[in-house]
Amino acid sequence: MGTFSIEAIFHAIRQKLPPAIHSVVKISTYPSNGIWMRIYNAIEAAFWQGDVKHVTGDVNYLAIFLKKSKSILTIHDCFILYYKKGLPRLFFKTFWFDLPVRRAGLVVAISEATKQELVKFTGCRPEKINVIPTIIPEGFTFSPKKFNREKPVLLHIGVMPNKNLDRLILAIAGIPCTLLIVGKLTDDYIHQLERHSIDYKAVYNISDEEMKAQYRACDILCFVSTYEGFGMPILEANATGRPVLTSNCSSMPEVAGDAACLVDPYDVQSIRAGLLHLIHDETYRERLVLNGLENHKRFSLDKVARQYADLYAAVAAQNA
Repeated sequence: MGTFSIEAIFHAIRQKLPPAIHSVVKISTYPSNGIWMRIYNAIEAAFWQGDVKHVTGDVNYLAIFLKKSKSILTIHDCFILYYKKGLPRLFFKTFWFDLPVRRAGLVVAISEATKQELVKFTGCRPEKINVIPTIIPEGFTFSPKKFNREKPVLLHIGVMPNKNLDRLILAIAGIPCTLLIVGKLTDDYIHQLERHSIDYKAVYNISDEEMKAQYRACDILCFVSTYEGFGMPILEANATGRPVLTSNCSSMPEVAGDAACLVDPYDVQSIRAGLLHLIHDETYRERLVLNGLENHKRFSLDKVARQYADLYAAVAAQNA
């Protein structure tokens, strides 16, 4: 499905850094797959030059081999530690979290919720972890739309277990609506949708421009995940001018602020009640839209770039 990649996010951030900061992008020779390719990538990273070395993406383990005083590690979420079990979980906890966090000079978490998880899982000192949010992608702009109260279009993004599609299906059963799903549906999801007679459409492998079109087409974003490292769709819907239904756990209240209807994602009746509130209470719905147009400004590219520039300057000065 259409996603705004980490590479694209940091490309945008680099364009906003002060001229005095010269950035060079290094990409590992091999994909982050298998033991030997990862070991090669880590050793290779140790020889890359630079006053500051910033690791981000799905390659946390690179920080293990870097000089501590020069390294910054951005971690986007800890989701893998919730669904991996046994030895695989121990492997990822050790080489993606424990050792990289210990070895990095500074750690960046993209939300306060992720910071608290890192403290819990790794025992890292809270003062070592800086919270710098991610940015809203460019091109998400206010697009007015008359709300379809009779049969609203509900946008749902993602089909991983944490995206909570199964409970959303149960929650909307019997409510006149069209469920627009971004993600490749499994046979089980299709069966659930048909069993509950839900009118739905599903798209996947779409471009960023097509993703923006899904926001413009919807009446409500239903983003009731059980876990998110950040929750970018909340801000994308805010910027587009769509009311948001989201969860009262993980990073989502932090990102949503006062610009979303918060529900318990584990309680089908809570999801249903929140959605009905949005559909039938025009004053409440419009207030959330107005709040959203302000809320997404908290995560501007200029602010985030400034925060990273300050970190880079601090690390460079320490090594001068």
